[in-house]
Amino acid sequence: MTILKLLVQQIDIMETMTPMDFLDFRDMLRPASGFQSWQFKTLEARLGLQYENRFGQEYYISQLTPDKIEIIRRAEREPSVLKLLNDWLERMPFFEEPGNWMDYEPATSAATDGESLWFNDYRNIYMAGLADAEQANRAYFDKVFGDGEGAGHLSPRASRAALFIMLYRGYPLLQLPFQLLNSLLEIDEQLSTWRYRHMSMVQRVIGTRIGTGGSTGRDYLKGALDKHYIFADIARLTSFLIERRKLPALSPAMGRRLGFK
Repeated sequence: MTILKLLVQQIDIMETMTPMDFLDFRDMLRPASGFQSWQFKTLEARLGLQYENRFGQEYYISQLTPDKIEIIRRAEREPSVLKLLNDWLERMPFFEEPGNWMDYEPATSAATDGESLWFNDYRNIYMAGLADAEQANRAYFDKVFGDGEGAGHLSPRASRAALFIMLYRGYPLLQLPFQLLNSLLEIDEQLSTWRYRHMSMVQRVIGTRIGTGGSTGRDYLKGALDKHYIFADIARLTSFLIERRKLPALSPAMGRRLGFK
């Protein structure tokens, strides 16, 4: 994370250069380009940015040698952090162990088992708190957490586990999982901050001219900024949070499970 923050800070130094200063040597850079950064592309692939979700695919490997392309392709074939995150969240045992929910007291629902009781309670509380302009979130909630295919790279089961971690992060056993989720969001934030600063600098220095690597310059950077969020599925879960005072009280058994023994 410190390295990503340092990358963003380097733009402060680059911005001391005026547009005319840059034009003095810009032609000497060609065809040097950020598209030659195979390490950055490998990092993105390892984190979970899939080729089909990339903006400007025609530029993706246009400036790379075959050996560097193979390194990136190999990274794309391996399980990404995003895939491993989904699998890890799906293995969260709290919903799968009936003993955790045997003494759960429902507040609003009439389901038959503990997990469904809690989730239905939570859904009802969330829906009741939506403003008129937020009614579209009803269908979105059911798409993200329902029994279908979900609405992104996280399965509904993984999304329910991540939501549970965010809601009850005050319990000791959920602190480290919450910190992990928060760290992944910070990685996305730092990457998007770098892209935004880069785009703004390019617009100030070369305007609408093409990049040295042949891209559309500022327009390409804007498209990548808007599309290349890797952990957006985690970030969107904040749309489904409710106030802490409204949270359904967990069962005593679950409270003991999540607390210090």
